[in-house]
Amino acid sequence: MDHVPVDRDATPGPARRLLDRLRSEEGSALLLLGAALVALLWANSPVSGAYVHLWETPVVVEAGALRFDMDLHHWVNDGLMVVFFFVVGLEVRQELALGSLRQRRHRLVPLVAGTVGVLVPAAIYLAVAGGTAPEGWGVVVGTDTAFLLGVLALVGPAMSNQLRVFLLTLSVVDDFLAVTIIGVVYSDEVRVGPLALAGACLVVLWLLGRTREWRSGPYVVAVVVLWGATVQAGVHPSLAGMLAGLLVPAAATERTAVLHAKSLFRDYWQSPDAGAARTVRLGLARSISVNQRLHEALRAPVSLVVVPVFALANAGIDLRGDALGAAFGSVVLWGVVAGLVVGKLVGICLGTWAALRMRLGGLPDGVGPGSVVGGAALSGIGFTVSLLIVDLAFDDEAAAQAATVGVLVAMVASSLVGWAAFRVARVRFGETSADLPVTLTPPVDVGRDHVHGNPEAPFTVVEYLDFQCPFCARATGTWADLRDHFGDRIRYVVRHLPLEDVHPQAFVAALAAEAAHRQGRFWEMHDVLFANQARLELEDLRGYAAELGLDLERFDADLADPELAERVRSDAESGGAGGARGTPTFFLNGVRHRGPHDARTLVAALEASTPDVSARRRS
Repeated sequence: MDHVPVDRDATPGPARRLLDRLRSEEGSALLLLGAALVALLWANSPVSGAYVHLWETPVVVEAGALRFDMDLHHWVNDGLMVVFFFVVGLEVRQELALGSLRQRRHRLVPLVAGTVGVLVPAAIYLAVAGGTAPEGWGVVVGTDTAFLLGVLALVGPAMSNQLRVFLLTLSVVDDFLAVTIIGVVYSDEVRVGPLALAGACLVVLWLLGRTREWRSGPYVVAVVVLWGATVQAGVHPSLAGMLAGLLVPAAATERTAVLHAKSLFRDYWQSPDAGAARTVRLGLARSISVNQRLHEALRAPVSLVVVPVFALANAGIDLRGDALGAAFGSVVLWGVVAGLVVGKLVGICLGTWAALRMRLGGLPDGVGPGSVVGGAALSGIGFTVSLLIVDLAFDDEAAAQAATVGVLVAMVASSLVGWAAFRVARVRFGETSADLPVTLTPPVDVGRDHVHGNPEAPFTVVEYLDFQCPFCARATGTWADLRDHFGDRIRYVVRHLPLEDVHPQAFVAALAAEAAHRQGRFWEMHDVLFANQARLELEDLRGYAAELGLDLERFDADLADPELAERVRSDAESGGAGGARGTPTFFLNGVRHRGPHDARTLVAALEASTPDVSARRRS
């Protein structure tokens, strides 16, 4: 009997564990904070001159008549940070194509909240410091997404994925507006020739997407040329990075592409050589959208290198002597603090309230008003974008220093206000979670549910499925691998969750399975439906029933029976009550599984839930 290979005893080494920790949202936030503290300590140490001289180091790149002459500080802010904004653009495009911005009712509330959350802070800053330094209003419009999500993981509810999605969507709007402001308001004198070349690069990126170019190379070349053109044009390249990311297409993975990659790997398995290996790599790449591949390749370098280096280059301000007192005596500092801490909180809450009152949409399931207040408070962390605009907005060194201190103070204050808001929401209003439910509701009933395997097995896998879903367990072979691994120690239960908006035949296919169940042939029909996912019209279903030897007259009558339709809807409602929003959704021993659902991962998750494994891990 073949088993899914699972290395139960293998544990990663210390270096790998540290790297995995830093890649998490909490780890990224701590790394960013550490880089900022190192910069502050270095800039206020006896060797502070080395800090200043490091970032003033000139770096010149020449290619013929083309010349890029900037100091190291500008290479970080105008070069490395473009990668950061490019990744932000990739994330926005993913959200528009596949995520929370895809549906109108999901995107309008954070859209309004994010817009008001930009306008109110700017107005508050101008009211406080507009008479002294009006050019600094842009410092308070942005939110540091990485820092926001990292602090949320530290001080927010233990389960806050739905709130995270809401805040991520909101910060997408925030970042887009902030980058637009940088590109339009804080750019140098614009030169027409390079600007025209930048526009041509954007057209090339659009054409690559329209022609469904799947190789990442052409996109990377176009983005590099676009960056160089915007630098030469005098437009801040952050805008170019964001626009470039928006133009890289994102799409859901198609089952046919996955099957093609599988067939290529089979060729390599039978005849392993370098040519076959290269073909497999290309086939795997083609099965995933270029947006997702670039995002996956750049996400870790951005969080582990780009943003910490930016913090190291920009957070080092000399606070010795009376510099700190002068900063706190500056109206610029208080304008920045008021704009970020108060403006973001008030603006986002006001925008959310207005959108809900206008019935433009609703809050994500599981997210209460207290959690929105906590998330709005954390949005006052404007570290990365704010420090970038400080560098662009102020010519006066004292004002720039006061604004930088204000950004750091606002970061601490917003974190504390957010922590307090989440605590009040938990204690006063009972908002212990800001996520979807995770418990299977109702529990498995062997008299009602469709149970495959040993009814008394210690391991239970419940799958909410859609017969047109190309990635459900029967379609991918996941269940067969689980059964081969566990044998009679596992039982498999299926419930219906037809996604009728994307799979129009899913509901009637579920009815056909239930009609076959009335004649004792549910699992046979289940297998036939998955084997013929492209042919699920009514006549196809009747043909499958005939092939299985079912009584067609009774089958037709059962298809029209309202009780069967109610059974399918009841399954779908139970899935919603347990947090299932798509297929496949797996519940392992009564708890909704989150993350990859390949057989190896499910086996590891099931075995990790046993008492002996849990005890061994604790020891």
